[in-house]
Amino acid sequence: MDLQDKDAVANIDWARADKKPPRTHELKWKLISPDNPDSFANKLRSTRFRQFEAMVSRLPRPVKILDVGGRAIFWENSGWAGRGDVEIFSLNLVREAERYNNIKSLVGDATDLSEFADGSFDIAFSNSVIEHLFTFENQRRMAAEMQRVGKAFWVQTPNFWFPIEPHFLLPGWQWIPESLRVFLVRRWKCGWLGPYPEVAAARNAVKEIRLLDKAELKTIFPDATLIPERFFGLVKSWTAVGGF
Repeated sequence: MDLQDKDAVANIDWARADKKPPRTHELKWKLISPDNPDSFANKLRSTRFRQFEAMVSRLPRPVKILDVGGRAIFWENSGWAGRGDVEIFSLNLVREAERYNNIKSLVGDATDLSEFADGSFDIAFSNSVIEHLFTFENQRRMAAEMQRVGKAFWVQTPNFWFPIEPHFLLPGWQWIPESLRVFLVRRWKCGWLGPYPEVAAARNAVKEIRLLDKAELKTIFPDATLIPERFFGLVKSWTAVGGF
C-alpha cells in the first residue's frame, strides 16, 4: 500500500548512493522525502517514533512486528535494521530484496490478513498507509485486521483537517471537488504524483487517497488511544494505539 511513484524510487537510489537529488527535486528531498533521513518530515517522524520506542520498551524480547504497507528503509532510518531483539515482517504489494536478517519481506493485502492467526504478532504497525485504500469500508477492514493479528497496534495516518495534503502537497486539496482535482493532476505534477494525462489514471490517483478524521478513526479503532502530532498548533496526523 506504500506509494511507489517514480520520485520515491529515485529517492531510494539517492539515499543508498549518498548522492544529492536532481535540482528539480532538491526542495522536496530536503523537506518531505521519506527516504532522506535528514528531511524535515523525517525529523517529525523521528519524534513520533520515539513515542513508539517508549511503548515497545515495555514488551518482553524478542518483539515480533508486522509492518503493514511498510518498507525496510523506514526501519533502517529508525535504527532498527539488523537488531537481534526485534523481528519485523514487512508486508506490501511487491516483495522487497531482503538486506537485513531481522526484516522479512511479505506480499499481501492490508484488508485481508487471513493468513495470520489472531494475535500472531506482538505489534501490528502501519505508517501512512490506511489512507491509500480508496474507501472507508476498506479502511475499516484494515483496521479490524490490524486489531485482530496484533496483540498491540500502532497505526499512523495524516489528519483530514490539516490544511496541507501530504501526497499532493497543495493547500486544501482534500476539500476541493474531485473533478477539479482530476483536472489538475492530469495537467501538472502535484506533489509526488502526476501528471496523469489519461482520465482513468488521474481519477484513480485522486480516489486512492482518502484521509481520515478523528471521528472516523474512533469508529474503526473504538478502543484505541488517538495520539495527535501537532505542527504549529494544528493536528498534522493521528496515531491510533492500543494494547501496549
